[in-house]
Amino acid sequence: MAEKNNNRSRVLVIGGTGYIGRPIVAASAREGHRTSVLVRDAAPADEAKAAVLQGFRDAGVTLVKGDIYDHESLVAAIKSADVVISAVAHAQHADQTRIIAAIKEAGNVKRFVPSEFGNDVDHVNAVEPAKSLYAGKAVIRRVIEAEGIPYTYVSSNFFAGYFLPNIGQAGVTGLPTDKVVILGDGNVKGIFAVEDDVGTYTIKAVDDPRTLNKTLYLRPPSNTLSHNELVSLWEKKVGKTFERVYIPEEKVLKKIQESPMPLNILLSIGHSVWVKGDHTNFEIDPSSGVEATELYPQMKYTTVDEYLNRFL
Repeated sequence: MAEKNNNRSRVLVIGGTGYIGRPIVAASAREGHRTSVLVRDAAPADEAKAAVLQGFRDAGVTLVKGDIYDHESLVAAIKSADVVISAVAHAQHADQTRIIAAIKEAGNVKRFVPSEFGNDVDHVNAVEPAKSLYAGKAVIRRVIEAEGIPYTYVSSNFFAGYFLPNIGQAGVTGLPTDKVVILGDGNVKGIFAVEDDVGTYTIKAVDDPRTLNKTLYLRPPSNTLSHNELVSLWEKKVGKTFERVYIPEEKVLKKIQESPMPLNILLSIGHSVWVKGDHTNFEIDPSSGVEATELYPQMKYTTVDEYLNRFL
């Protein structure tokens, strides 16, 4: 358990039991922040969730009873923190206006990190349904800015745990056995970040003046790969060559329109990244963004190469 450092901000995580919430909470506790997690129920009947909460307690994390739909409890929880990190799931993204209202009322928050952790929503060329998903996150950014709340946005691009177990194929489950489906020509680069590293970089940023009112981009050089490069890396590891099935953009767009949820979302995100290049088709503007591996060169991140070894 990390020694609590009183010079470090007190961190409250909302959505801490979720997919990216867990590694953020773990990193906060490990880095020595006094860390709390907003929970509706500190003793849930769900055994898996109860085990997650017990793990938090074992790491020295405080469970604070509250709910984003109960304004008083939310304000009270926020008053005990300096930094608020939202890791709420997609269904609750729009309701982050409630967190913003509570932060405004509490009046003590030095930094707010809204729930993003994907593409930079101000640099996307997505089609529906991903387009609306990104637009909803952009709305939250504009509300934060209009309210004058100090912020850091985290753009971590692809989660390794989501996009590497199928070698970057949109809407395909499992590792390839004979062929790999590639959207576009396979030469556009995407960026992968391992969830534990996303948590660590996020926590490193919360007290860093260089990330104040900026977007923190995770662009690990070793993890910036075209789909063709990713497939070649996997082929080398397994000593096998896969048939590459390239789907041209017009067919991708047709497939998105014809597919049910959530496949249409996965395909439209894949189109945004692998066809439109939304991870890598813009330079970071130093007035509004910074790159994590440049800010924290001492931190060793997990490479795609290392991560793929888990599947051997």
